[in-house]
Amino acid sequence: MRFESALARGMLLRRYKRFLADVALDGGPTVTAHCPNSGSMLGLTRPGLEVWLSRSRAPGRRLAYTLEMVGADGGLVGVNTGRPNALVAEAVAGGRIEGLRGYPSIRREVFVGAEPRTPGRRSRIDLVLESAGRPACFVEVKNVHLRREADLAEFPDSVTARGAKHMDALAALAADGLRAVVFYVVQRQDCGRFRVAADIDPAYAAALGRARARGVEVLCYSCKLGHESIELDSPLALEP
Repeated sequence: MRFESALARGMLLRRYKRFLADVALDGGPTVTAHCPNSGSMLGLTRPGLEVWLSRSRAPGRRLAYTLEMVGADGGLVGVNTGRPNALVAEAVAGGRIEGLRGYPSIRREVFVGAEPRTPGRRSRIDLVLESAGRPACFVEVKNVHLRREADLAEFPDSVTARGAKHMDALAALAADGLRAVVFYVVQRQDCGRFRVAADIDPAYAAALGRARARGVEVLCYSCKLGHESIELDSPLALEP
């Protein structure tokens, strides 16, 4: 995945109201950027950190800049939770994910569950992969950027009731004989292992445990990150 143009470098001044960040651009003004991440961004919000922003050319957009990456632990960390869906879809289309090859059709953001008149019981699954003669494969994609121990990526970085709901939705699909996958995209290059941060969100960890017991598969890949592009890289070892 290539950015429309090279990212702009700056220094983080503050992240606030979850979706806003003030950044002093190198050799330029201070701007308020959209922060597309609803989590705590644990360890990635300290004032003074290097950050990289994309800039939209869309006319009329209130915030032209979007926070994409933070410099931390000697490398780049992707924090834009809107990127992983496209990264996985791109890799699936290119046949680069072992176990998800052979699906020529990819649909995005598909609702499953109850009828539309009861929206509270429905879930929106990120990707549905389809191929003639095979059950559909439902893929829920999660962005990972937390690292508290060397070589170890973790998810989530804060309590996510929505994430637990997604695990229960995948478990129901698997129980119906469909293929269901939760795909963790680690937007950093300094981790070789992955585990669920049960101490941060025990309810999510329990929901994932229930889902796996009912046949939900778990995949986890790291990323190669640069100032001009991001791409899915290699699988990480899954820890209990």
